[in-house]
Amino acid sequence: MPTPPHLHRPAAESFGVDVARYDRTRPAYPDALIARIVASSPGAAVLDVGCGTGILARQFVGGPVLGVEPDPRMAAFARATGVTVEEARFEEWDPAGRRFDTLVSGQAWHWVDPVVGAERAAAVLHPGGVLALFWHVFQAPATVGTAFADAYERVVPDSPIDVRGSAPDPRDLYRPILDRAAAGLVATGAFEGFDEWRHEVTRTYTTAQWLDLLPTQGTLTRLPADAIAEISTEVGAAIDALGGRFTLPFRTVALAARRS
Repeated sequence: MPTPPHLHRPAAESFGVDVARYDRTRPAYPDALIARIVASSPGAAVLDVGCGTGILARQFVGGPVLGVEPDPRMAAFARATGVTVEEARFEEWDPAGRRFDTLVSGQAWHWVDPVVGAERAAAVLHPGGVLALFWHVFQAPATVGTAFADAYERVVPDSPIDVRGSAPDPRDLYRPILDRAAAGLVATGAFEGFDEWRHEVTRTYTTAQWLDLLPTQGTLTRLPADAIAEISTEVGAAIDALGGRFTLPFRTVALAARRS
């Protein structure tokens, strides 16, 4: 059985290796999703778990947002953009009696223990408070994905990561993560009204834009620069063969629930 993501701490806390690139290239979340969360919440106090560089936190306006982030490099960058951040793993963070109307986590909850995290979420949310955990789900064109997988497996032959995947629909790639998160929340008996929200947009990437984003992926954040360069060269050639750009459906899937 694969090791759950939250136990891979070196990977979980590797994204701060290039915080400026991460913040520049990682996409924001759909405005419609943010609006839906705000409209569902009983108040304005937001807790952002695994806030990273503050991409998500900066999308909430009009109320206090507190980020919790274990990587000091990411936390420092977020603070520099005006986000209030406390450094800690969520499982070990001390809320000091504070409670919130909304708890969100973008691209991060799979790094949180699903059982302990759910219990902590229940403890810090007001009754009726909204919890929304969400992830971007997308796949590059097949030829680009194959070029990445071929290069990655050659450069990192002993990696335990399956970079080819087996799900025919990219949304299915996140089904285990969504199910694991939901199971943790259900086990607390403290949440109700479970729902899945999906928002989809279309994004176009040039070769340069995709190669700028590529090193922020968890499969690459701990590799040396020469390894990343070798993989990027082959991926770039594949995109160039498509005319130097491609367009893809870009989905954001969310697991939403309400504190009983």
